[in-house]
Amino acid sequence: MTGKPSGKRAQQLLFSEALQLNKLASSPVQSPVMAGTEHVTTMDLILQEISMVSRRLEGMDTAITSLMTETKSMHLEIAEFQSHVTGLEHQMTTIEDHVNTVLDKDQEFLFLHSKLIDLEDRSQRDNIHLFVFLEHAEGTDIPSFLRSVLPKLTDAAFKPPLEFQRAHRLGPKRTDGTSKPHPIIACLLRNEQVHQFLTVARAHRPF
Repeated sequence: MTGKPSGKRAQQLLFSEALQLNKLASSPVQSPVMAGTEHVTTMDLILQEISMVSRRLEGMDTAITSLMTETKSMHLEIAEFQSHVTGLEHQMTTIEDHVNTVLDKDQEFLFLHSKLIDLEDRSQRDNIHLFVFLEHAEGTDIPSFLRSVLPKLTDAAFKPPLEFQRAHRLGPKRTDGTSKPHPIIACLLRNEQVHQFLTVARAHRPF
């Protein structure tokens, strides 16, 4: 059997209905026009973001293009530098070859120079220098003059007789009789006669 609610129960129902009405009143209610406006605003923001991203991408693309151009230019400069380095390496190789050739020639020159000194020394071993004869005393045939006069000056009998390869005065002939005469240099044919003559000459000093 259904009857009217008691006073306490009725108060609870009224309080519950009041709370529900308060919630409905406080909750936002959007009309279709407002919902469309919010949707349009969101799309505009999205488009703006997309536009900003696109502009940034365009800027990055320009920067990348500039970077690629600079990289290509650097590659060309590096290739040119490598070409110069290769040319310098070839020049250095050529210079090293020349230096090695010069060093070889220098060694050869030193060897030939030592041989020349040795040959000159050997050629001068048979030379004697004579400072005792007045200018023009020898006449025109110096070897014959020395063959006849040296044995007399040294009181020595040279066997075999002295033979000369060549003999001549050092320096130009003097025209006056007061100046000191130029010495005579004579090259003996036999080396043993050089030592024999020097021994005899030392024994007859101040000859």
